[in-house]
Amino acid sequence: MQGYFLQDSNFGDAAYQTVNRIMAELSPEMPHWDFITDMAFIMIVGAVVTLAFFKINQPIIIGYLFAGMLLGPISPLWTWIFQEFNLKWSLPGGASILGDITALHLFAEIGIILLLFVIGIEFPYRKIRSIGGVAIGAGSIGLFSALGVVFYAASAMGMSFMDSLFIAAALSISSTAVIVKILEDMGRIENRSSLMILGILIVEDVIAVILISTLQSVALAGTISVEGLIVVVMVGAGLIGGTFTIGMRIIPPLIDRVASTEHREILLLSLLGLCFGYALLANLVGLSVAIGAFLAGVLVAESKSANVSKILTRPIKDMFVGIFFISTGALMDLSQLGDYMWLAVALIGVATFMKFGGSIVGNLLFKQKRLFSLRVSTALAAPRGEFSIVIVKAGVDLGAASAFLFPLIGVISIITTFMTPFVMKAGEKVISNRAVEAENE
Repeated sequence: MQGYFLQDSNFGDAAYQTVNRIMAELSPEMPHWDFITDMAFIMIVGAVVTLAFFKINQPIIIGYLFAGMLLGPISPLWTWIFQEFNLKWSLPGGASILGDITALHLFAEIGIILLLFVIGIEFPYRKIRSIGGVAIGAGSIGLFSALGVVFYAASAMGMSFMDSLFIAAALSISSTAVIVKILEDMGRIENRSSLMILGILIVEDVIAVILISTLQSVALAGTISVEGLIVVVMVGAGLIGGTFTIGMRIIPPLIDRVASTEHREILLLSLLGLCFGYALLANLVGLSVAIGAFLAGVLVAESKSANVSKILTRPIKDMFVGIFFISTGALMDLSQLGDYMWLAVALIGVATFMKFGGSIVGNLLFKQKRLFSLRVSTALAAPRGEFSIVIVKAGVDLGAASAFLFPLIGVISIITTFMTPFVMKAGEKVISNRAVEAENE
């Protein structure tokens, strides 16, 4: 029997065609077969890799990204397997096991929305009010100090004026999704320092929207549109102010009324409706969907049903956030690392140092304690992500920034995302040692 198979050189092709025909007959009604296949690979590989990283005591977020890289178009794993065993598979781009990357972008955005919504439930209005002024002041100082120094550093490295401006704006914004996920994994999400970190991140998201509008105005007209800036600021202030006044009086009682029916399915649908409705509202007025989702979570936090709401929405959030980070890893083009490594490392060094230093100065100026300021600044220093990519993409799409900035910011996002858990753990170790020394004095 073995000799028969060896003699038949077409056995592999025949088997492959037979399997394809059987699958087509069994599932003719499934037009989105690629997407279902992608989801199966994402869930299976994600579960195996994150479990392995958990066992070796490494951050889960790194496991998500590594799983994505194994699945992505730049992974050599699948090319080697198919060539080694003479297997055939329709591989988009020649080496990716995933076929429907567009759908992953959609699920990734859903992950960010749900992540910020659930985090918002952790922070009722009274907590946010206690850090509001400090978050605005310290966040602005940290962001604009990093922006200014990175701009001059990029110019000194030979970049053009517009390239320097766009890359400086991109590197001045910390990644909300990365930082919040790491704080959750470290069990620090409910700490007072995490409240300050989240407040600063929300401030940065608002400033990022203003920066995008400003940079687009400079790129198209050569001047800054003061009217446009005023409109963005007024719209943002109106949405946030309306949430904390009108919304606070209407939404929490409605949530409690729905919860009083004791039907969890109805409550869950109502919560998701509020979450995505507020995200849509924020998007319609020109703000980030993450800001809208967070504000919706804050409204839920003011209801008597906040704890039940958090329990209901957390599993859905965990699934989509996992898909977000795995798809991020899958889209990371490691083939560009060699071309831009040294430039990326130099810019990361300048941006990380200035973001850390600016945040320290900002917090100390607003009379925060030294160890508290150190913890906040360590978390904000390294990661760059979603808004950084959006800013650079806007410049490249307009033709105002060079095309090489897009792979460059991708390389920077990869490196800083991997750095962040270790930077935050190192910061915690320093803070713990300082605290022990202070007690012994």
